[in-house]
Amino acid sequence: MNLAHCMRSTHRFAFRVSHFYDQAMPTQKHRRRQSASAPPTGAGSSPSSLLQQRSLELPAGTQLPKVSLRSVRLHPHLFRKLVDKVDPSARPGDLVAVYTPQGELLGHGLYNPRAEIAVRMLTFGDAAPGPAFWDAHLSRAVELRRDVLRLDSVTDAYRVVHAEADGLSGLVVDRYGDVLSAEVFSLAMFQRSQAILARLGKLLHTSHTIVQVPVQSHGQEGFLAEPVCSPGLPEDVVINEFGTKFRVRFEEGHKTGFFCDQRDNRRRLAEFCAGRTVLDLCCYTGGFALQAKRLGNAADVTAVDLDEKAIALARDNARLNQQKVNFVHADVFGYMRDVIANGRTFDVVVLDPPKLIRNRRELEEGTRTHLDLNRLAVQLVADGGIFLSCCCSGLLAETEFLRLLHTAARQAGRPAGREGAAWQPRRSLQILARTGAAPDHPVATDCPETEYLKAVWMRVVHEQH
Repeated sequence: MNLAHCMRSTHRFAFRVSHFYDQAMPTQKHRRRQSASAPPTGAGSSPSSLLQQRSLELPAGTQLPKVSLRSVRLHPHLFRKLVDKVDPSARPGDLVAVYTPQGELLGHGLYNPRAEIAVRMLTFGDAAPGPAFWDAHLSRAVELRRDVLRLDSVTDAYRVVHAEADGLSGLVVDRYGDVLSAEVFSLAMFQRSQAILARLGKLLHTSHTIVQVPVQSHGQEGFLAEPVCSPGLPEDVVINEFGTKFRVRFEEGHKTGFFCDQRDNRRRLAEFCAGRTVLDLCCYTGGFALQAKRLGNAADVTAVDLDEKAIALARDNARLNQQKVNFVHADVFGYMRDVIANGRTFDVVVLDPPKLIRNRRELEEGTRTHLDLNRLAVQLVADGGIFLSCCCSGLLAETEFLRLLHTAARQAGRPAGREGAAWQPRRSLQILARTGAAPDHPVATDCPETEYLKAVWMRVVHEQH
């Protein structure tokens, strides 16, 4: 993939959604289908002046535009309703000085009048963030991954910058071998992305970069941008995770190309798999399935996903590792219902669906979809088997997710409208552990929203009526 091809290529999202999800959430379905081929209708591309790259240097000889607040919030996100007055000179993406209602300097942030998050704070205090600020934050981020977590000893794929948790709101960067893959959720961060990645590349000694903007940023930040790639960016790279190889394709992948956040959960799952049958639902490119087989020595592994390209890449990953996995291209709802009807169960079941709740408007329908997925999945777990259920929707609180899992288990086994059908045993769940994202996805104490992934490890016990 050369630079010209990358700039012509429209940002794509491979979609891993079931027919049920399509019907339950038609607006989301419509957005995803548009993003696979073109920007949203009427959106077009953002003006080139808006997308122009900026330096990390402080403006010379001029005062920063001033933003005054109605009330103080010590959080990296300052919403539009908190903003009282803004200097007329402030432009989208500008670095601004933020003042309290009493006229005291609160700190500095990146301004976007088009966004609901009008200011993304970088610093609290007097010092304005210049090159030294960016260098310090990037160095600390790299130090955490390489010196503290020592990730280079087990993988060459990990998150290097985790947005607010690394003090850089609106930016995530993953390393895949020689490539830095960034996803930006902020106009100001997009404008500074090339300068940031240049500095980060020197710290990590990487050669290539790609910057992508999720399609929802048009509604949230008021801009669209096609992927920006460094010259000579390869179409894919092969990364290593605990000795298992995975191919990462940048143009067709979700988010930055791979899900590093489940790294430790994939290894942990392998501990339950020796000699057992395993089912990986919403398998994407085969992460859990391959680690269950290669690290866990599972007797038989089946993996299911609706995304045809993801399944093709998962099969490629199995060949890379010389492992036999039964990959199934199917809607997981239909697949689960068929397996239940045939009376088959598995010793270990993993359910790791895509993000079903992207905003509060989708909370009710997304929660219902999670419930329906888990109600079916728990019926596929053998008596005494292991069930790992995951949720990457940060808006669904852990307490609600646990309540949902309990409800799913109690409702499991009801005959689905089939007259004369026998009841299956009910299920009870024993929670063995609750985990989240790998530690290269840290949580900021002043921004709890950075904790999003929930992984609940359960033993399933069948109860006779």
